[in-house]
Amino acid sequence: MSDIALDHSALMDKVYRQQRHIYDLTRVWYLLGRDRMLRGLEPGTGDHILEIGCGTGRNLIAAARAHPFAHFYGMDISSQMLASARIATNRAHLSGRVGYAQGDATVFDPVRAFGRTGFERIFMSYTLSMIPDWQGALRQGLANLAPSGELHIVDFGQQERLPRFCRVLLFKWLSLFHVNPRADLHEALRVLAAGHDATLTFTPLYRGYAWHAVLRLNQKAR
Repeated sequence: MSDIALDHSALMDKVYRQQRHIYDLTRVWYLLGRDRMLRGLEPGTGDHILEIGCGTGRNLIAAARAHPFAHFYGMDISSQMLASARIATNRAHLSGRVGYAQGDATVFDPVRAFGRTGFERIFMSYTLSMIPDWQGALRQGLANLAPSGELHIVDFGQQERLPRFCRVLLFKWLSLFHVNPRADLHEALRVLAAGHDATLTFTPLYRGYAWHAVLRLNQKAR
């Protein structure tokens, strides 16, 4: 990893060294829309699905249980979170179907990590708001899709239909954890969709509290 990525990895390890033990218990109350996104993956038999920024493995475990004939992979920059993910996956008796690797989302090499060149589905759950070069992560995610693959995203919106004080309080609190909701996410995805001959679906959830997006590549697009 680059020096910038190593610095970010160290920061994430520092943030989550203790939090990872209670992460899933606390985040269920405000990381909204994750299960909706997982239901929308709808992988086929034998499909390969990658989560970028997999954290504790919560989403991958749920997806692997829901789709027993697909293969799952998780990447995260934090070794601390990956430690929790591997423990949770072993406890769920899914270690044979879910693989993990440490890496930087902006330059992640799936061939080196998993021996794969493309994934039918890639998803990012509340990850882009914590990645400094979030647009680089989007580009890399698209580059790692198989033909006709799909990139699924759920993350914080701009609270556009909620009272202003909700946005101010939430964003101030999120900043304590190095979380920065991406106001330009819709536009960045629109540009990427046009440049990659892809179809974009963008849906605000819970009055803009969260945004859910899906980029679908055409058959010949890469």
